[in-house]
Amino acid sequence: MALKTQTANWHNLETESVLAALNSAQGGLSQSEAESRLAEFGPNELVRKKKVSPWMLFLEQFKNLLIIILLVAVGLSAALGEVVDAIVIGVIIVFAAGLGFIQEYRAERSMEALQKMAAPTATVLRDGQETDVPARELVPGDVLIIRTGDRVPADARLIEAVNLRTEEAPLTGESVPVEKMNVAIPGEVSVGDRKNMVFAGTAAVYGRGLAVVTTTGMNTEFGRIAALLQEVKEEQTPLQVNLDRMGRWIAIGALSLAFALVVIAIMRGHEFLEMLIWGVSLAVAAVPEALPAIVTISLSIGVRRMVQRHALVRKLSAVETLGSTTYICSDKTGTLTQDQMTIRRVHSDGTTFEVTGVGYEP
Repeated sequence: MALKTQTANWHNLETESVLAALNSAQGGLSQSEAESRLAEFGPNELVRKKKVSPWMLFLEQFKNLLIIILLVAVGLSAALGEVVDAIVIGVIIVFAAGLGFIQEYRAERSMEALQKMAAPTATVLRDGQETDVPARELVPGDVLIIRTGDRVPADARLIEAVNLRTEEAPLTGESVPVEKMNVAIPGEVSVGDRKNMVFAGTAAVYGRGLAVVTTTGMNTEFGRIAALLQEVKEEQTPLQVNLDRMGRWIAIGALSLAFALVVIAIMRGHEFLEMLIWGVSLAVAAVPEALPAIVTISLSIGVRRMVQRHALVRKLSAVETLGSTTYICSDKTGTLTQDQMTIRRVHSDGTTFEVTGVGYEP
């Protein structure tokens, strides 16, 4: 029986119709059927941009216009027999690129480690038995058991709700918990008004429920938002823009001055080849070889200080941008906070008790 997973109107259907459309039952799927659907629909995870290889990450360090100008200077110095100058400039380039690469590579590895540590699980009914499975192995038709404190791992239609309330701020921006129900809702309604559904990325803050998974991975509402974010074109930071602009002016100024002086020298009777070599040497000397290294070192110091304050910076250039920020406007719940009330002290019968732990895991 073919599954009708593409419908967007799960909230319109009665629970029996939802289960029938997903070829499931209130007791959940069998283990073999779940494995078959996992092979068909793929893992329940957001598709990330293709991982950048270490080699490509290293090459990205050479996108800076000043670095490109210095590479040209290395070639010209070597062609003119100025081997020492070529080696010195080359070492500076490799140092600056290598330092930037090491910082960004460490950040990428740290992000990967954090993602592995945060791998969530979900409680489902398989073969009628309650079991915990990795959230990435959820499939359409799985029956989720939702309890207070659980994070919803996929979009699902509620088939049972007992005083269930979920925090949907990460998805809809709604600042107060949304009360859920399991009855059908007629007509076209917004995501925030589909009170008989729970969505990936939200969390149960009260009550309990039973829900059948309707969509997973990039087909969830959260997945659609993630797909739109991946289409956003990455722009240069103000520092990168200013460095590129300065590089262009340096290149134009050095070449113009060298050309003018060579022409004047030739007009005054000097030998053409000798003056050409002299002009190229002058242009190379006008390039600030140490500037890229100085900028990279300065940004690396900023990254190190951020790490000491438990902040992970993936791009070196982001440090300067963050330092220029006056205000950051962000949705608080689920972004800056976990939306979990935490008890710190309990005062009872004249005695104060300290409580450790965070959120629902004291």
